[in-house]
Amino acid sequence: YRKDQTGNLDEVLIEQIAKLNKQFYEIAKRKETILKSIEEQNALLPELKQKIEQSFDLQELEDLYLPYKKRKKTRADVARENGLEPLAKIIMAQKNDDLDYLASKYITDKVPNEDEALQGALDIIAEWINENIFIRKTLRRTFLRKAIIETKVVKTKAEDENAQKYSQYFEWSENLAKAPSHRLLAMLRAENEGFVKTKITLTDEDKDELLQFMDKTLIKNEGDSSYHIEKAINDSYKRLLEPAISNEALQEAKTKADIKAITVFSENLRQLLLAPPLGEKRILAIDPGYKTGCKVVCLDEKGDLLYNETIYPHTPQNETAMAMKKIRSMVNAYNIKAISIGNGTASRETEFFIKKIAFDKPVQVFVVSEAGASVYSASKIAREEFGSYDVTVRGAVSIGRRLSDPLAELVKIDAKSIGVGQYQHDVDQNKLKEELDHTVISCVNAVGININTASKSLLSYVSGIGEKMAENIVAFRS
Repeated sequence: YRKDQTGNLDEVLIEQIAKLNKQFYEIAKRKETILKSIEEQNALLPELKQKIEQSFDLQELEDLYLPYKKRKKTRADVARENGLEPLAKIIMAQKNDDLDYLASKYITDKVPNEDEALQGALDIIAEWINENIFIRKTLRRTFLRKAIIETKVVKTKAEDENAQKYSQYFEWSENLAKAPSHRLLAMLRAENEGFVKTKITLTDEDKDELLQFMDKTLIKNEGDSSYHIEKAINDSYKRLLEPAISNEALQEAKTKADIKAITVFSENLRQLLLAPPLGEKRILAIDPGYKTGCKVVCLDEKGDLLYNETIYPHTPQNETAMAMKKIRSMVNAYNIKAISIGNGTASRETEFFIKKIAFDKPVQVFVVSEAGASVYSASKIAREEFGSYDVTVRGAVSIGRRLSDPLAELVKIDAKSIGVGQYQHDVDQNKLKEELDHTVISCVNAVGININTASKSLLSYVSGIGEKMAENIVAFRS
């Protein structure tokens, strides 16, 4: 489409460029916000400004912004208010060993003794360690490679019947980076529903390795200061770094799982949309049911409704003979070539019942997916098409039209409602919608449409035709 303007790029590359472009703008927008926020605090030094402007990594930007972020009052903030920052700087300089004597100079009515003064200074140091970009990057790398996800059952919920489907996650542990996307999504769903608690952690060996690395990075010599800095390192790791970085690792894994799952969902949708159409034939469609009966509609070659009725061939009414007679007369009266049965409740029984009928001429029988038919029947599009009919009739019409042209019918329904995968409600909904919309556009443009008969919904998915132009085309045609 307009290859002269894109240098002959195909739609896959154009889509990738559009995605990267969107990411670029998101990063640029975040940078603006960060720079503005730091500037308002009068803390935007030229060196920091340059670092922020040159970075295109969201994680790095957040690390640079961390010391200036508005947050709840921390222990370090209280220590600063109590005037203990100079003491923290002396400890970090590691040049003075008589720290108890030094700490005694900082005793005030709010800092009653040396231990309190030293503890306040260590709280400040712990925060500095937490804000150290080099340390955060190293921890992040380790967590992304080696973090373990553990799940434990919530004992009060263990006997709940809904909990049983998650029973394999009552005691589970595996490498987070290697967990398949469906398993990770299942664990997180079990946690959201309150049946298990998840925890992201490292082995003791990996944890010790990280603490040793932090010691080497921050401690310059063996002295009184080194003992206190080591205390601050352990505190910073346990209280600040581990919770934050483990949460980041989980988010990263969840994002990757979402992308994998969404790719599967979009492929499932593509297969549904590109299912071979039966073509322009007269169809009798049945939305099966027990107590409320089977809704039957007859459609002409264009998918327009000719006739509708309800039959009751199953329990509790069991009017089988009467139902058979009605179906036979409809097939003859409307010259029906194929029968389309929805795959919901009573689908098998209805198919069995239809196949027992002796028709005068052969009629093909198909079972089609009715996922999303109820969503369509209550939608604005259905009201426009069949305003005077009941929602159950609209649902049956959708089941019939799906057989003659799946693509034309399914584009009327929000792709998420067609039911394209097991964990579609657990993934990022915005990304899912975006990807499924791209899939629909790609399918419609690959197949092409007949501009003289295509519905407004189908027209609006064609590249270069928006919703308004689609409306105008339909109005002009009419």
